[in-house]
Amino acid sequence: MKKSLLALEVLGAFTGVASAQTSVTIYGVVDEGLTRQDNGVEIVNRMDSGNQSTDRLGFKGNEDLGGGLSAQFLLEQGFLGDTGAVADATRGAFNRQAYLGLTGAFGQVRLGRQKTVMYDSLTAIDPFGIANKGGIDRLFMKNTGGASRSDNTVAYFTPNISGFTGQATYAFGEQTTATSGIKGGRQYGASLNYAAGPLFVTADYLNVNDAAAANRAKSTLLGATYDFGIVKAHGAFGLEKGVATVDNRDYMLGATVPFGASAVQLDYIKKQDRSAADNQGAKQYAVGYTYALSKRTNFYSTYTHTQQDAGAAYVGVAGQTDKVLNAGIRHTF
Repeated sequence: MKKSLLALEVLGAFTGVASAQTSVTIYGVVDEGLTRQDNGVEIVNRMDSGNQSTDRLGFKGNEDLGGGLSAQFLLEQGFLGDTGAVADATRGAFNRQAYLGLTGAFGQVRLGRQKTVMYDSLTAIDPFGIANKGGIDRLFMKNTGGASRSDNTVAYFTPNISGFTGQATYAFGEQTTATSGIKGGRQYGASLNYAAGPLFVTADYLNVNDAAAANRAKSTLLGATYDFGIVKAHGAFGLEKGVATVDNRDYMLGATVPFGASAVQLDYIKKQDRSAADNQGAKQYAVGYTYALSKRTNFYSTYTHTQQDAGAAYVGVAGQTDKVLNAGIRHTF
């Protein structure tokens, strides 16, 4: 359970502006488990962190500025619980997100490192919640980076209007004309979502230039979920174009079946390669089980079977069938 701290002096030394905050929340996830992976070449048994959800520690705050206006910040670091190391050593602290925002009747504007327009949508439509070994991100948008984060990003979020919400982002590549031109590394995207009762629908687009602005990757996602009560249905369709000869179609069908404190997750994912080479396709079957020990702690287990074409190296070893079985415990706070 996330705990709002009014005794802001706890974070005073960390933020340097604790006295100015109305509220600050410390939150996180610790997820530890055991994994057995057969990548077609060798079998590995290991301890893993972040099997169901990536281990993280975050700080977020909100200040009421009056007149319906408020300011927010979020700083989030990923780490590896099995070793204690930072998840991305090249970035160091707050490798997951680091942004400042302003919210009002107009919606919200954020500045900094944050999720792309694809991330929350993929999380919402994935039976496994994107991070698990059965997750949609193992194959979906894998060639064009659609389920990632972006630096130097300006993001705008609309208010909720009769169930409709939208998002638009622009990420500065911060290149100079003397190198690759100002378009190098640039990203922009848009998302439109609708949620009403048991129905959720999303449509997303992301355009990413490489550092030299020589290639442009374009990702399009359409997805939906519908909760029938006894079962929740999941579906998604994705297009990937660009990055040399990439031309993919991604499909996902899934289900979540809750019963008591338990739930079963199922999905089937197909990546169809429509390029001239036609050797980078893949298929994935996954089944998972979760059991809530409390509101904050749960047990999980997942089995995933991924078949890859000769030129595909999305998971494990290129061209090989990858089989992963894991089990663990996740705690959120």
